[in-house]
Amino acid sequence: MPLDSSPVWFITGCSTGLGRALATHVLQRGWRAAVTARDPRTVADLVDAHGDRAIALPLDVTDPDQVSAAVARAEEAFGRIDVLVNNAGYGYLAAVEEGEDTEVRALFEANVFGAVAVTKAVLPGMRARRSGHIVAISSLGGLAAFGATGYYHATKFALEGLSESLAAEVAPLGIGVTIVEPGAFRTNWSGPSMKQSAIRIDDYAETAGRRREATLATYGSQPGDPARAAEAVVAALEADAPPLRLLLGTAALQIARGKLDALQRNFTDWEHLSLSTEVAASPA
Repeated sequence: MPLDSSPVWFITGCSTGLGRALATHVLQRGWRAAVTARDPRTVADLVDAHGDRAIALPLDVTDPDQVSAAVARAEEAFGRIDVLVNNAGYGYLAAVEEGEDTEVRALFEANVFGAVAVTKAVLPGMRARRSGHIVAISSLGGLAAFGATGYYHATKFALEGLSESLAAEVAPLGIGVTIVEPGAFRTNWSGPSMKQSAIRIDDYAETAGRRREATLATYGSQPGDPARAAEAVVAALEADAPPLRLLLGTAALQIARGKLDALQRNFTDWEHLSLSTEVAASPA
């Protein structure tokens, strides 16, 4: 494939995890990539071996100036952006009552508003070309919620709702959207990248507290392989009709199906009340 016709990817959060795996896979395919991280030195090794097919860019998605500059630099270097992957983000452990306002707002800035900012910066070019694809790296936690990660779930539920709306808006313009929902993968999410509230309330020790411990204990032994996840994401985007949602991992698929079953039971059990709320028909 000639260099000037190979796809151009713009990936956020490439220093570790799925972002790094995606950047590696894309470049190994012979494609082009803007590989971004808050500290571009952490991704220098990814781009050094690929000449002018790769550039390392500094990007803190919560900094509007850096967002604008990174997108402009990528478009200047490669002429366009074909695939945007909003991957940057992190987790936060706290019972809802334990959540610290400053930390929660920072979480939303990174996981939601950061993705919005990058998407809005990339969309004008995609609209002009009537082509492109936007990938939102969500989580199984964007479909199902558990104790201790309520605020993280809230960011991913928000990202998924936004992405569904975006998909409806940009489909007529030739732009696709895919929401990726990984389960537990061998990344830093439950380890060095994880933040926690300093507040601990004893009444939540057996619920949120216990799940805090269980979540942190998974670090280093998660079943998911980021390299295989990257391959799956690329395969999905190469399909004739890429999916709106892509679950990754056995547990993610099983838990998501269980959530669907539980929703169906809930809807059926309370159907009589759901149907009782319409405006009463006028007497004949």
